[in-house]
Amino acid sequence: MQSLAEVLEGRHALVTGGSRGIGRATAAALAAAGARVTIVARGEKTLARCAQVLGVEARVADVADEASVASLAESLERVPDIIVHAAGAFALERVESTSIETFDRMIAVNLRAAFLLMRAFIPGMRERDSGHFLSIGSIAGRVPLPGNGAYAASKFGLRGLHAVLNTELRGSGVRATLVEPAATDTPLWDAVDREAHPGLPERAEMMQAEAVADAVLYAVTQPAAVAVRNIILERS
Repeated sequence: MQSLAEVLEGRHALVTGGSRGIGRATAAALAAAGARVTIVARGEKTLARCAQVLGVEARVADVADEASVASLAESLERVPDIIVHAAGAFALERVESTSIETFDRMIAVNLRAAFLLMRAFIPGMRERDSGHFLSIGSIAGRVPLPGNGAYAASKFGLRGLHAVLNTELRGSGVRATLVEPAATDTPLWDAVDREAHPGLPERAEMMQAEAVADAVLYAVTQPAAVAVRNIILERS
């Protein structure tokens, strides 16, 4: 059986949202396992510091913006072997209280960005007959949780998009995986007013980003003939 380093040797992974949370943990795990990693985020200074700490490459881009994604694709010497869309936006608000701006932001970052990345990179993966596209979804893409209207809309949509993509990719040599974790302790929770939303799990009780990164690592290191379509993660 091959080691992780042998499986990932020479493979290039692109991780969006790579400067914090699940993206950062995933980038660290992939780099430690032997992949060449490029992290992507909007904040140039934070991104640069993270890249230096992790020993990876960095690209500044807004993956919810079509022109920015196109520029990102053009800046790479070749289509990455692995793409992990971990960039995410999160907010808690009742449907009738959710602003249009918040709703649009959830859709843009969590769903539209995945679509733009698929359009930019899946064709090159098809031409090469290999590649792996992963998105970080959420349990909120399966379970209707109060206050998650906009977020759930984006994550339910992402699950549907991945289901269709998997059907279209079957037999192409290109794989796609949707990883759907339960509440995970990341900076996305920093802005949440816990007093306004009683009943939320304590952050100490949430899953850790490293557990999600391990799931990504599992999916991308399976033999080429094995497709891991979905991974659902919950606290045991």
